[in-house]
Amino acid sequence: MFNKIKSIIVLAAVIVFTASCSFTAPLTATSNTVGSKVGTSKGTIVLGFYFNQDASIQAAAKSGGITKISTVDFKHTNILGLIITVETIVTGE
Repeated sequence: MFNKIKSIIVLAAVIVFTASCSFTAPLTATSNTVGSKVGTSKGTIVLGFYFNQDASIQAAAKSGGITKISTVDFKHTNILGLIITVETIVTGE
């Protein structure tokens, strides 16, 4: 009986420590038509330290070869507050 309870506690701990939260939200839209190109840029924060990465709209547009931006979305992923990833997603032509 004790081993079964111990296994359940360990399983619950594994689930809690591997849980993450992620959401995507629109930031802005323009009057330009929605294009077929998509560009992304990412930045990661680990234990409060931001690494020298560019998650800007300009970097996302450049990575997708976009000159006319249609929409800009923002994706935020948080894993127990230890690893946080921000991603900018740009669509356009």
